[in-house]
Amino acid sequence: MKTALQIDISYEQVFALVKQLPQQEKIKLSKELEKEGIENKLSELLKTFQTKELSLDTITEEVEIVRQQLYENKKH
Repeated sequence: MKTALQIDISYEQVFALVKQLPQQEKIKLSKELEKEGIENKLSELLKTFQTKELSLDTITEEVEIVRQQLYENKKH
């Protein structure tokens, strides 16, 4: 059985703890925080573009239109 411990800790306290870490651990923590930030931003971006109106048929149709335009432009 695991017991979860929950404590209130301020930013300043966390920062003081991080300052005590060895350089390699600080770098590792920094990379993890950056990765988490990027993942959150990507998730938000994907939600923004998510739609039920776009089907594979619609995408294929648009691709074919663009291909035809490119083909015609090469002929001239």
